[in-house]
Amino acid sequence: MRPSSSRQRGKRRPSRARNSSSALTAAALTAVVALTVASCGPSDDEGSSTPSSSADQGSNELALPTDLNDKLKDLGLDLDKWKDGAWKDFDKEWLREAGDFINPIIEDLWDSDRMKDAEEPDQPVEDDIADDQGVTDPEPQPVNAQQVQTPYSANAPEAGKVFFDGPEGSMVCSATVVKDPANPGKSNMVWTAGHCVHAGKGGGWYRNVMFVPSYNNSGLSVAELENAPKEQIAPKGLWWAEWAQTSDQWIERGAKVGGQGAPYDFAVLKVKPEDGSGKSLEETVGGALPVEFNAPPVKSIEDMTATGYPAAPPFDGQSLHQCTDKPGRLSLDTAQPTMYRIGCRMTAGSSGGGWVAKGQDGQPALVSNTSIGPANAAWLAGPHLGDEAKGVYNAVSKKFANR
Repeated sequence: MRPSSSRQRGKRRPSRARNSSSALTAAALTAVVALTVASCGPSDDEGSSTPSSSADQGSNELALPTDLNDKLKDLGLDLDKWKDGAWKDFDKEWLREAGDFINPIIEDLWDSDRMKDAEEPDQPVEDDIADDQGVTDPEPQPVNAQQVQTPYSANAPEAGKVFFDGPEGSMVCSATVVKDPANPGKSNMVWTAGHCVHAGKGGGWYRNVMFVPSYNNSGLSVAELENAPKEQIAPKGLWWAEWAQTSDQWIERGAKVGGQGAPYDFAVLKVKPEDGSGKSLEETVGGALPVEFNAPPVKSIEDMTATGYPAAPPFDGQSLHQCTDKPGRLSLDTAQPTMYRIGCRMTAGSSGGGWVAKGQDGQPALVSNTSIGPANAAWLAGPHLGDEAKGVYNAVSKKFANR
């Protein structure tokens, strides 16, 4: 599943993939892929660049520019012009390299109407699942998504929506507040899908990336939201990404269709409040989930719960939903890691939303995120979080240690 654009609804999802016991057919692969990148990605003729290498994920070379204004000027950009709308020009300066993620706060850009109108994206990690590599289980039975009881802040406090701008317009994904090893109890880290921050192969970083925890906390209808103040839509504030990091594999291979890069479709954001308040995100929402890397094989997992804001019909993107199912395995390519798959009727817009299961300590932990699904919205698939995912997570944590 991928984000969608406000100009072109990203509600199309790849046609349902029918799998064999060993691998998907080429036709099924194409269907699955379609869903993974839906309508938010840039065109393939944007040019190429060299992404940062995995070996550099934790190095100081990826540190944020000490002076954002000077960094923009080095690229021939003016911060004032950027805030006045220069960010809309994706033709000349569509930044691609990890060191060039630039996301200055543009106060009041994301007003209530703009958030309501943003549309959903869809897309795909590569770490092996121990004994599960190269295996595809029978397609799961669809599971109807259930709306989370309101207020969301009490029943799923870590969940929220990510808003961002791409060449096709404003888009939205789902995301989860996760713990920060370097700042226990005061995390400002958010987990989402790679395709919610970067367009993948041939593309670049999205802009104006912003996270809203407990979006529409009271579960208001579209009609009720028409006159709702921003405080009701974003009760925990607006949190802008000052850094985003995804896998090199997603940057190098990620595509709108076909599932390329899906096993590496994850990303971590470091956020800060638009209003400059002193509390951390974790303190503000009242919690953060630990991330479980190298979770056990599928046969050892009782169930997983996927959470998100599905926006394609029959959903409207304004309500938080969940699906719980025993996971199976989905292998898009024997050369890539096997993904988790569950039956779930959530549609585009739920991309990036966290998948939760019991961690090694028996407590809830984030073990994956929504990446791809078929056109008929019968199931969802998410990456297994292994060494590559852990490297991205630790790099962001270290980069902002004690901040």
